[in-house]
Amino acid sequence: MFWDYAVLALAGFGGGVVNSIAGGGTFLTFPALVWAGVPPVAANATSAVAVFPGYAGGTLGYAAELRAMSRGRLLRLSAITLAGGLVGSLLLLVSSNEAFSVIVPFLLLFATTAFLFGAQLRAWAARAAGGLRPEGAAGLFLVCVYGGYFNGGLGIVLLALFALWGWRDIHLMNGVKNGLSFALSSISVATFALAGLVVWPMAAVMMVAAVLGGYGGAFLARAIPVSVVRAIVAAIGYGMSAVFLFRLF
Repeated sequence: MFWDYAVLALAGFGGGVVNSIAGGGTFLTFPALVWAGVPPVAANATSAVAVFPGYAGGTLGYAAELRAMSRGRLLRLSAITLAGGLVGSLLLLVSSNEAFSVIVPFLLLFATTAFLFGAQLRAWAARAAGGLRPEGAAGLFLVCVYGGYFNGGLGIVLLALFALWGWRDIHLMNGVKNGLSFALSSISVATFALAGLVVWPMAAVMMVAAVLGGYGGAFLARAIPVSVVRAIVAAIGYGMSAVFLFRLF
């Protein structure tokens, strides 16, 4: 039991660090919970709770950018996000552990690839936009359904979507990404908590560790090249994809 919580605390701290520097903390928290014996569906829900506090800090950090948007525009995007996040969260509730175990290696593979090639994905989306496009509800809704079902890589996919809309201000994009991620995580955490899916003792340990890791990550960002962090996270993500895929056979 002690070693389980020690590993979970380490994963939570590491998740907070990498989320602060480059994103991808879910690739540490979710596998650690499965390793500790939590069923995959409950592990995914508990992982969402564990990384939730970091989104609040990120949203506050971009408060100026968010204030620059009209309230009506921001409320519209938030409403679509909440709707998509709720649908994705409800889909997770009706997924069996067996079904989720089949899907999760492919979700990890997709999320890790999106994380690793995030810059190229955003650049491609910007080129594909060919100018300003309307902020389509369907695209955001589908992305948020994915985020409510499996949070990994959500930030990268959101940034690519914004680039496809024709947005160019990376600070605004990051601010809206954090704000919408916070909204989505709020509805997901509430849904998972009401459904009794969250393993709260483990979630509490990881939340505290993640907050400390996020704080420390601000200092580590100055000492550790982002490319090194990205390589480590990608190795973990692809490694976990292989492990979960191997477990199917």
